[in-house]
Amino acid sequence: MKVNLSGRVALVTGSAKGIGRAIGLHFAENGANVVINDILDSEGRKTASDIEAMGRKSLYIQADVSKYDQVTAMMDQVEKQMGGVDILVNNAFYPQTSPRTRVPIQDYPVDEWDKAIQVDLSGAFYCSKAAANKMIPRKKGVIINLSSVAGIVPLRMQIGYVAAKAGVIGLTRAMALELAPHGIRVNAIAPGSTVTDSTKALFYTDKGILSQKAQDLLSHVPLHVPGEPDDQANAALYLASDEAKYVTGHVLVVDGGWTAGYVRDW
Repeated sequence: MKVNLSGRVALVTGSAKGIGRAIGLHFAENGANVVINDILDSEGRKTASDIEAMGRKSLYIQADVSKYDQVTAMMDQVEKQMGGVDILVNNAFYPQTSPRTRVPIQDYPVDEWDKAIQVDLSGAFYCSKAAANKMIPRKKGVIINLSSVAGIVPLRMQIGYVAAKAGVIGLTRAMALELAPHGIRVNAIAPGSTVTDSTKALFYTDKGILSQKAQDLLSHVPLHVPGEPDDQANAALYLASDEAKYVTGHVLVVDGGWTAGYVRDW
């Protein structure tokens, strides 16, 4: 997919690897200069280096999006070194791959709940608040939040993730209403099951904690295959582009048909 993001600065949180890395690379391929944010230092620097090798300007910033002081410092650094954020992608999330998070609410660890909400939901709010304060004077900007099919159709045994991702959808729509008068568009992407390091740890390798469940999971997906990070990156590319200039407050579901309806072979 080709769009024109030339001259724009994109900040992608949680972009050292996985979906975030794919989004950063796709943006760079289409002309953007890209700020890579993560807490994974070596992987983050590698992604930024790969973008610079493509002839784009890049910057890696190690920051924890669940800490507002680190977020505001990051935004100030981007403003100083890159000229400000035109596109913010709130991709950072807390991967709940431990067996202790695959339990019902009565057994769900409070510390896991706190971490999911702090990173997935509060992190998106913190980054959006800080970016909006920079975008509003310029009367333009794009914010893209990564939610999940779990935020649309609740899943069992992962209540922290479900609640956080449902909150991201509400946050997206509320921000779209509030920021539209300032020329800022806000949308979300809801990925289905996508092959990343996190899902490999759960499903998509022989050593995955729930690998025996992978086919059961895919039986609920009409296309019967998991998504790839590039599938989500292409969605982000569209939402960031001028081709989507009249799209705001929308949740773009990229899930192979998972949430379209109940799949059953009679």
